[in-house]
Amino acid sequence: MKKIKSINGSVRGRLSDGAPNPVDVYVGSRLKLRRSLLGLSQERLADELGITFQQVQKYEKGLNRIGASRLWDLAQVLGVSVAYFYEELDENTKNKSPRKISGQLSLSDNAKEFDMSLLLNKDIRDLISAYIKISDPKIAKNVLALIVSMSPKTEEKEIDDSETIPEYIKEFQED
Repeated sequence: MKKIKSINGSVRGRLSDGAPNPVDVYVGSRLKLRRSLLGLSQERLADELGITFQQVQKYEKGLNRIGASRLWDLAQVLGVSVAYFYEELDENTKNKSPRKISGQLSLSDNAKEFDMSLLLNKDIRDLISAYIKISDPKIAKNVLALIVSMSPKTEEKEIDDSETIPEYIKEFQED
């Protein structure tokens, strides 16, 4: 029997009893669901990916973790976004990710979640689209500084780029 390597006293990516991580099992079940809906056999999917059907079986059971590049390839072959594999992931399963099990915190644990519904607003999308087309970094920072100066003050950090922000914009920031 193959011994699983332990890192920091725990088995990387697995539960303390050696069972596959529930997040990996969930992603595998989404893989199996999509493959089945498309009528693909494990062998056919494996051929498309250049791996063995046994590897596909292990992915679908969550026994082997799916790396980022392989997940990308799976999404491309199955005609879905990478996010598909995580859709409808319940809180209980999310809380069993390796990071959560180990008790590690991330930057996002204390961060405010971005409201994706803002992107439904055409003006906001147009603003973002126009902004990312600005090729001169100094101009882009000046535009950002102008917008920040006109918006209500928040607790977020102000832009600290005094070398590229013109004086006429700085005076609007000093309220």
